[in-house]
Amino acid sequence: MLNKMAVIGGGNIGGVLVQEIVKRRLAREVALVDVKEPDLAKGKCLDIAEGTPVVHSDIRAVGAKTYDIIKDAELVINTAGVPRTVRPDGTIPKREELLTTNLKITDLVSEGIQKYCPNAMIISVANPLDAIVYRLFMNLKSSREKLVGMAGVLDSSRYRYFVAEEAGVSVENVEALVLGGHGDTMVPIRSACRIAGMPVEKFISPEKLEAIETRTRKAGGEVVNLLGTGSAFVSPAWSALEMAEAIIFDKKKIMAASALLKGEYGVDGLFIGVPVILGKGGVEKVIEIDMTDSERERFNKSIEAVRKTTNEVIEMTK
Repeated sequence: MLNKMAVIGGGNIGGVLVQEIVKRRLAREVALVDVKEPDLAKGKCLDIAEGTPVVHSDIRAVGAKTYDIIKDAELVINTAGVPRTVRPDGTIPKREELLTTNLKITDLVSEGIQKYCPNAMIISVANPLDAIVYRLFMNLKSSREKLVGMAGVLDSSRYRYFVAEEAGVSVENVEALVLGGHGDTMVPIRSACRIAGMPVEKFISPEKLEAIETRTRKAGGEVVNLLGTGSAFVSPAWSALEMAEAIIFDKKKIMAASALLKGEYGVDGLFIGVPVILGKGGVEKVIEIDMTDSERERFNKSIEAVRKTTNEVIEMTK
């Protein structure tokens, strides 16, 4: 258990995070900050706190509109930003279309972290994922170990669920990785997908796997379309907590995450979704995996898509 965790952004994801942190007893105190009026963060935390006797938890949940509430947090989960939602014309903005607005929000987030918990480990969830993590890196000058983006855990979970559903097996039997940028260019690594240790092709035809992989890349938009007034929030929150628990309990767990590459996969200076080992030290190791020629080609295209968005972030600071 940590002494203190912080969640930035009191929207749907932030609310689930605080609720689960209290229920799972991950820290003695969890602080939620959100600037929305009249006092969204305080209201959500009071609601959760009033339920703690029912779930037998003495974890303290506090909320505020100001960043001083996160002082001395050891682990910060950043969810602050405008979510994707269906436009009046029925279209859905791409994650990258949120860039300008969410970069401004990220700058405020960075100031709060720098002032009140500069040594905290950071898991960022806000979209466009790889660009926002890079902006935090620019502002905070964080080490690779202490700053990571949550995307691959969620995308891999979606891939695993779709595979399990098609194969008619437990989701616990499915192992999978989705790498690259968190967007339409993400790459489900079929060659690394196993069902109870056996190749996924033993259970599912190539044609159906192709359809599953396409659905995985578009899964976020599918949820947005169905909700109509927002984007996925429970599965992203659970995915961020999967990463947080690996760090808090020093699990040394391998999972896909957006990490700063320093020569791995031939990339230097970009946050790309790759397999990493998460433990007490944060991102303790980046793992390079073998891919088929087709997977590598798609992965390289995804890298270039992330590079393009990252360059836009850099240009916006000039």
